[in-house]
Amino acid sequence: MLLTISAAHERAGELGYLLHKHPGKVQGFELSFGKAHVFYPEVSDERTSACLMLDVDPVAMMREKRRDQVFGLDQYVNDRPYVASSLMSVAISQVYGSAMNGPCKDRPELVTMKWPLTARIDVLGVRGGLEWLEKVFLPMGYELAVERRVLDDQFPEWGESPYFSVTLSKVTTVSMLLTHLYVLIPVFDNQKHYYVGEDEIDKLLAKGAGWLSTHPEKEFITCRYLKYRASLYTEALARLMPEVSEEAAVEQETVTQVAEETLETPLSLNDQRHGAVLAALKGTGATRVLDLGCGEGKLLRELMKEKQFEEIIGMDVSIRTLEVASRRLKLDRLAERQASRIKLLHGSLIYRDRRLEGFDASALVEVIEHLDPARLAALERVVFEFARPGTVVVTTPNQEYNVMWETLPAGQFRHSDHRFEWTRAEFEEWALRVAERTGYRVRFDAIGPVQEGIGSPTQMGIFEKG
Repeated sequence: MLLTISAAHERAGELGYLLHKHPGKVQGFELSFGKAHVFYPEVSDERTSACLMLDVDPVAMMREKRRDQVFGLDQYVNDRPYVASSLMSVAISQVYGSAMNGPCKDRPELVTMKWPLTARIDVLGVRGGLEWLEKVFLPMGYELAVERRVLDDQFPEWGESPYFSVTLSKVTTVSMLLTHLYVLIPVFDNQKHYYVGEDEIDKLLAKGAGWLSTHPEKEFITCRYLKYRASLYTEALARLMPEVSEEAAVEQETVTQVAEETLETPLSLNDQRHGAVLAALKGTGATRVLDLGCGEGKLLRELMKEKQFEEIIGMDVSIRTLEVASRRLKLDRLAERQASRIKLLHGSLIYRDRRLEGFDASALVEVIEHLDPARLAALERVVFEFARPGTVVVTTPNQEYNVMWETLPAGQFRHSDHRFEWTRAEFEEWALRVAERTGYRVRFDAIGPVQEGIGSPTQMGIFEKG
């Protein structure tokens, strides 16, 4: 099995200092289950690659005591010598341990430097398929390229295997890249070669510090890392929770929303926005509609008032927010006929979800600006390529209008969670590109008072399937 890490940077030739492995020679390291080799197939100031290759001794591996496995045929026929697994994580820890932990005496300034890095894993066993690769790596900001392997070239009718050549790319530190690989490789393989005890919780929390607690798939990662041991999994999740009460978290979210709404109150912009979206949805003749990123259910409440809409789905990534929406809509008190019209779903807009397919129209009201570029690209595919409703209504702030608010400092976004706020030209460029690529037509409208030269506070794009 092979892990290749490449740096494309003006100081790429110094990668060896960070990895603590000299690029001018091949080095070998004895492990309990075989031997690891480190070598550099390319070294230059512009691009340097380092390979970690494991030569697994199947006999030595099987001699290791495994308290959690009853041996059968698996001890003779298995993929352990060839597939990146917990064996690779152990090798990363022992061979690249200094690089993963951070110190670099000779070039200390390189430790915190973010490099354009690429990691290629040949090959990775993924129990669960391509979907889980995307769900785990895309939210972390990685670009992902995969090549799935067939079971046997001589017998293509046997179909595809669970093995992938995986290439990850991201601008990050070497330490963080190695940490992510150390944690996640055995999660995908799901067959740790050693006994999982309570000390594994501390390992996971130490290496997951700063990223795991906010990952949308932290439950999946934690469960697999701890080999489905319920007591360990429960303790780990409890320790991953932020040290803040649920009431405080809800209060903070409410304060943030109120701040944005207070800014826009003199214009009654929120009401105008929902009114414009509602009119656009009604104008399509749609009867089955989606409110994607529905938040606390304000648009859903307006949709419920219209008899035209026979099926209404609201989806949001926050369970707490959905609970607020449920209370706002009084779902527990609705008559049976009314209750049958509406449904709240927990889900993320960056993962394909078949529950969203087949609808007449959908709305994304002030949603896209909360996503970083990698997640926005994933949303584009989920909504416009996979769900493909007949009409998609998208609203987003017009950054040019921000100068109209004296209380908003120059250069500051309207909401602390916004990743961007586009000008009219930027929004139109994005919308036209998405429409052309996915087979939609798009037209634009303004929401709120229009000022000469800067437009309206909110811009709206109405995408119609061609």
